[in-house]
Amino acid sequence: MYKVKVYVTLREGILDPQGVAIKQSLAQLGYSEVQDVRAGKYLELLIEKADRDLDAVIREVCGRVLSNPVIEDYRYEIEECVAP
Repeated sequence: MYKVKVYVTLREGILDPQGVAIKQSLAQLGYSEVQDVRAGKYLELLIEKADRDLDAVIREVCGRVLSNPVIEDYRYEIEECVAP
């Protein structure tokens, strides 16, 4: 069994209105040292061992379901774990 941690973020140059709103809120609360905020998604997948290549399965899931490849990038980390 594998635990896969997936991080999805907007591509560089894509406007991030949620990040802008968070940055403005932080500035209003006195955190002027925060220069930029980019918001994203964090997901955890539990994947069973199978005959298919694990990296290929993850790339397929991320590219087709978890991210919008036009405006988002993703990265992932794989940890081997004990089944729950």
